[in-house]
Amino acid sequence: MNVFVTFGTADYLQKVKEQYPAEKMVLMQSPNNALLLHETEGKTVFNQGKYYEAINAVGDIQHGGFAVLNNIPVRDEGRPIFEYQFNQRAGLIEKEPGFAAIRVLRPMDSDTYVILTMWDKENSFKNWQQSKAYEKAHQKRETSEGIDQQKSIFSGPSYVTTYRVISEE
Repeated sequence: MNVFVTFGTADYLQKVKEQYPAEKMVLMQSPNNALLLHETEGKTVFNQGKYYEAINAVGDIQHGGFAVLNNIPVRDEGRPIFEYQFNQRAGLIEKEPGFAAIRVLRPMDSDTYVILTMWDKENSFKNWQQSKAYEKAHQKRETSEGIDQQKSIFSGPSYVTTYRVISEE
């Protein structure tokens, strides 16, 4: 599955979304910007933006109200290690109340992977962060086995961005 992301004003991106009602698109907004995510097996309708391949996908992105994007820059030589680690994940997040979807996105035109999780609301994400399942999913973090300790595979620091989904209601 291909995932494309483009940025702009919420008004402009809403018009783009309305032009293609048959396409699976989600419009999101943060205090700083808006983005339109297009999920498809084919090509995008966007003129420009970022291109990813979903290497792990669970749930429906259109059922979320709050999105968390963990942006992780990975060196070319680190990609196999990084992807292997995510393919070995326990899948505990999927059982959390309020979980809607997860996408592990391989960048096709940059070095930054995106781990996208969709939640029904922000509070559900915060509850996940306080849960035993979150603790278990991240138990190797800051240990010799943790991927975060393999500094040589990363090309820069990771960062998180969050968005609220703009619904059609």
